[in-house]
Amino acid sequence: MPKKIVLSVLVVLLAAGLSACSVMQSTYQKKVDEADMLTKRLAALQKKHDDLIAENAVLKSDMARMTLQNEKMTTDLSYVTDQRDKAIEGKNELERILRSRSDSLSQSIVELRRKVADLEAENAKLKEENAGLAKAREEQVQKVSSTYERLLEKMKSEISKGQVTISELKGKLTVNMVDSVLFDSGKAEVKKGGLEILGKVISILKDVNDKSIRIEGHTDDVPISRALAKRYPTNWELSAARAVNITRHLQDQGIDPGLLSAVAYGEWKPVATNDTAEGRAKNRRIEIILVPKE
Repeated sequence: MPKKIVLSVLVVLLAAGLSACSVMQSTYQKKVDEADMLTKRLAALQKKHDDLIAENAVLKSDMARMTLQNEKMTTDLSYVTDQRDKAIEGKNELERILRSRSDSLSQSIVELRRKVADLEAENAKLKEENAGLAKAREEQVQKVSSTYERLLEKMKSEISKGQVTISELKGKLTVNMVDSVLFDSGKAEVKKGGLEILGKVISILKDVNDKSIRIEGHTDDVPISRALAKRYPTNWELSAARAVNITRHLQDQGIDPGLLSAVAYGEWKPVATNDTAEGRAKNRRIEIILVPKE
């Protein structure tokens, strides 16, 4: 083969080799670029993956928190529902109690109205009875006043002499007689002058049949003398004997004994001081008292 041809072939082969090398270099560069791009994409995907993992963790945390909140809300809802049910039950019970109390109150009102009506009727009856009692009392007072006035008129002389005092207070009439006009000193028998004075009183008392007549015996505080002590050991006995003798005399003169009573006070109910003769004289007395029947 000629040398020129060989050179030509070598040139061709070299050009082909150079061309092939150029092609391979271009392909390699493409692969490198593609690998870089893939690496970048992989890095981006890895970052996105990491971001998604982080976001997933946040979402899981939020989900856990929301789950807890949901459980709490469920518990709260259950509590609220329970409280609502209890409130409804309480409301129903309260309504039942109120209805019951309302019925009871209505019944009580009816009962109270009935009692008020009964009380009003009883009050009217009591007013009527009180009116009757007041009228009866007024009549009794008028009778006592009439007796009082008649005694005053009958015994003007004794009253003027201070031997007798007559008083009237709240339906109670008292004839107070000093002992000296009825008895001798230390004695319980009524003397003649005393009988005359008693006669005046008896003439008025005979017309009294709606009063109790109480005869009271009183003395001063001077002890009984030795001579009289055997018969009257103390002033109790002396005042009792005098009161009883007056009472018996009233009975003997026609006064109903059922209206009579005798009481002895001795020295223990004075109307004046016992330190003076005048005071002791006032304390020695017989009182004839007209009082309402028991």
